[in-house]
Amino acid sequence: MLTLHRAALLVADPADPAAPSITDGAVLVDGSAVAALGPFADLAAGAGAAARVRDWGGLLLPGLRNPAGGWLLETAYHPDPREELGAEPLLVEVGEEARGGSARRGLQRMLGYGTTAVAGPFRLPAVRTAVTRSGLAALPGDGRSGGLDPLTGGTVADLVHRPLAVGGPADFAVFAADSVEELQLRGAGCCLATVLAGRLLYRRR
Repeated sequence: MLTLHRAALLVADPADPAAPSITDGAVLVDGSAVAALGPFADLAAGAGAAARVRDWGGLLLPGLRNPAGGWLLETAYHPDPREELGAEPLLVEVGEEARGGSARRGLQRMLGYGTTAVAGPFRLPAVRTAVTRSGLAALPGDGRSGGLDPLTGGTVADLVHRPLAVGGPADFAVFAADSVEELQLRGAGCCLATVLAGRLLYRRR
């Protein structure tokens, strides 16, 4: 099924200063891949009634990479809501079974920050399984510590996982920001939606 994701501003590659930014832009998704990028009016005319339209507003970018993924999933603990300990990662010792549940919750919370890739290393089997099943890309890393918001540790240009391109994976996020510069100031906690392999896995309520 075709889905057309519309945003007030589309930036397909924030790491490339020469890459165009498209006002009232859109990404046409076919299955797990990007079928087209461009002005919404052009893509809507081409797709016709076959495409479902999701109108997000805001800023649409490629998904982000969290460089502290290994630390967040193997050292920090992500509480279960029933524990009434909040949603922020905690530094507490837990067993292997609890670590798997913590990792699954941590990955879900990362999606709420536009994250589509996490840097390791991932040494614990329960964590490796959780990352594999999540669909987020697992990347090499240096084990640095950090928070759920990847932008606290770098710039948007440095933390984009990979550019959006026709034929490439439909991994992207939409933020309540008018520009890349505003997003950098606000942080990725203003994420409105995260799409991974064409699937809408996070949507702000």
